Amino acid sequence: MGRMKARNIAILALALGGLVACGSIGGPAQPLADQYTNTNNPNVTESNPDNTIWSIFNKKNTESVVLVNKYLWSASLEVLSFLPVQSVDPFTGVIVTGYGTPPGGGRAYRATVLIDDPALDARSLNVALQSRGGSVSKATSRAVEDAILSRARELRIADNKL
Repeated sequence: MGRMKARNIAILALALGGLVACGSIGGPAQPLADQYTNTNNPNVTESNPDNTIWSIFNKKNTESVVLVNKYLWSASLEVLSFLPVQSVDPFTGVIVTGYGTPPGGGRAYRATVLIDDPALDARSLNVALQSRGGSVSKATSRAVEDAILSRARELRIADNKL
């Protein structure tokens, strides 16, 4: 018991000694030059307040830009409303659903939708359908994409009438 106590005291003394050594052994700190220039990168100066580690916390622009077409987003959720939504990310434009059966249908489908452009355009919409048996025919995928695009256009037209 005595050895452990002596060892703990020795460790504590070393730790405190190291902490004291961080103090002002060598006199007062020398003042910095008015402007320090990094020779490797002359654009970095210490006097610039935007070039510090703390400047990442001082972001003045907290506004985020969403590059997803709101009509395609809403239309996708409406057209695929019979499918249970597993995850959505409006900032990347991804909608992932689970398996569900369309009204009047007997086959279960799941979908992954990617909207990657703010334009109301067919190129902005990517739909991947899958059934429990595997892939789905291109005609079925195209029909779902057409339904989403038609509904998105209807939503845009209705929005302009306001």
